[in-house]
Amino acid sequence: MSAPLYDWSAVQLIEAYKARTLSPVEVIGAVIARIEACEPKLKAMYVFDPDGARAQASASDARWKAGTPRGALDGVPITIKENIATQGVPMPLGTAASDLTPAASDAPPAARVREAGAVILGKTTMPDFGMLSSGLSSFHPLTRNPWNLAKNPGGSSAGAGAAAAAGYGPLHLGTDIGGSVRLPASWNGIFTLKPSLGRVPVDPPYIGRVAGPMTRTVGDSALLMSVLSQPDARDHMSLPPTDIPWMDLERDVKGLKLGLQLDAGFGLPVEAEVRAAVEDAARLFESAGATIVPMRGFVSREVFDGLDNFWRARSWADMVKLTPEKRLSILPFISAWARKAVNLSAVDVVRGLGCIMEMRRLATEATQAVDYILSPTAPMPAYAAELPCPTNDSSKPLEHIGFTVAWNMGEQPASSINCGYTSDGLPIGLQIVGRRFDDIGVLRVSRWYERNRPTQHPWPRPAG
Repeated sequence: MSAPLYDWSAVQLIEAYKARTLSPVEVIGAVIARIEACEPKLKAMYVFDPDGARAQASASDARWKAGTPRGALDGVPITIKENIATQGVPMPLGTAASDLTPAASDAPPAARVREAGAVILGKTTMPDFGMLSSGLSSFHPLTRNPWNLAKNPGGSSAGAGAAAAAGYGPLHLGTDIGGSVRLPASWNGIFTLKPSLGRVPVDPPYIGRVAGPMTRTVGDSALLMSVLSQPDARDHMSLPPTDIPWMDLERDVKGLKLGLQLDAGFGLPVEAEVRAAVEDAARLFESAGATIVPMRGFVSREVFDGLDNFWRARSWADMVKLTPEKRLSILPFISAWARKAVNLSAVDVVRGLGCIMEMRRLATEATQAVDYILSPTAPMPAYAAELPCPTNDSSKPLEHIGFTVAWNMGEQPASSINCGYTSDGLPIGLQIVGRRFDDIGVLRVSRWYERNRPTQHPWPRPAG
């Protein structure tokens, strides 16, 4: 029995469109039906636009029939995270405190996928200002994890992670400044690449902030990267355009030197089932001829706390621009976290920026000793859906990002790929990190693991 159309990969869809054995209209119809069946439970979508998607699919179908597809993604369904601007759609940043002025133009990632002919289904949810690894928001309904509706999908690309696992089409766009594509990838059992800083142009750019693909397969992420990595002058921190063979993913791992990091240096300890799954993945690489080298955590509590202070100050600086009434509408957990910046001095904030630079130095140094680094993506599996973070403590809300955040500050590419399941069936993510700019290398190592890992569980069916 063939898979339902909403489970097809983007690579499979493009091949079928080329062969004229499948129409984008059929695919979009199946994906829309899937979303309508699951959304009452998942709440992953913001501004779901089925009529607009059908119109886009019809236009794509006409292009394929005429032999004039627009680009590499013509007719493929995609969702876009709410904080990536799309023309004419308000961008509340996950918070009830934002105004709802429609965006004047597409941000670079949205512009690239639209130019490539992708069918935009709508936007996906995020927590307030993207500052939680959670589906909790003061603006959006609570987003849940399709593997277990009592669990959290993670964040801040919460809706994107849930949508990818549930079958809302093959392609999803997220953003990441400390783990926001990798954490939901880990907790939803999907694949993602956090690209090197500047590989995918964004607007506005910021320290550590990237946009990246969230998909079920490595091949689909590579296909999406071939489009997202096109230049856009609005990103003054972007990398020079580079001719990268994104779809050339085959490689052997024999002879690679792989670091195995099971201690982040700070934050929550790795739970036993997560540790065991990551160690099993490392043994699989070793059995294929790679050398595994144990690595210690390299980020100290002091360095991380400095980063936390800087982020609090940055967030509070945004919040004080709001009216008192608007500030009251922000998720209280986020307000409590950011408000602690009131007691920071200018010296504290400058020291925090210095800690970011030190984290950058340490991350770069760590990658020089090995070819790639393996670690858990998160130290625990998905937690309760209603919580803002695993600790539920606004004084320590970021204790779960120890394995992810350094690679944002250091600008290294890092993927998350499912490497196992807990005893109650929740996914576990393996993070694969490369040196700066080696995005294609991370994809190739990820693809090798994807093809050699143990058999995966069937995708969840939250709609029954």
